[in-house]
Amino acid sequence: MYDDSPLVSAPWDQNKVVRCAWAKNELAIRYHDCEWGVPQRDDRMLFEFLVLEGAQAGLSWDTILRKRENYRAAFDTFDPETISRYDRRKMDSLMRDEGIVRNRLKITSAVKNAKAFLQVQKEFGSFDRYIWQFVGGKPRVNQLRTLSQVLSRTPESDAMSKDLKKRGFTFVGPTICYAFMQAVGMVNDHLVSCFRYREV
Repeated sequence: MYDDSPLVSAPWDQNKVVRCAWAKNELAIRYHDCEWGVPQRDDRMLFEFLVLEGAQAGLSWDTILRKRENYRAAFDTFDPETISRYDRRKMDSLMRDEGIVRNRLKITSAVKNAKAFLQVQKEFGSFDRYIWQFVGGKPRVNQLRTLSQVLSRTPESDAMSKDLKKRGFTFVGPTICYAFMQAVGMVNDHLVSCFRYREV
């Protein structure tokens, strides 16, 4: 079930664990500890991450995390059915919303992607069934020891990008696709020293 509540607090002492070094502020730590790399099968959450990863292009993920709740409000809790019906007036209003990234191409992309997302659901029964095929239905578990070993794209993300684009999706280049794969747990890129590596 889709949960549109804010991120819950981590149930552990955040100062006494070893985690991936990129999680440096409270919001990033909660995201890292509670969501990043956890296998996600809920279609609406998958769509949320697809939109947010596209919105992040050229920006930092911290910027998107700070705006995430505003995105949920502005984009009708990422309901693809509703977003697919956005008209120019709605998109113009989003361009005036300071709580999100005001980039017309990215806003238009969210609407186009919602329409393409619904077509994928219709064809495969769920977006989850479609998207997880790129990793054979189960997470790829890497054994990374340093952040410098983390890849920005893989053959799987290349294949995903190519197929998504063929289906009409935009802002889904190989790097964006790999970030999406990391976020929704299709790949476990927690460092082996991170306490979440064996938990996700």
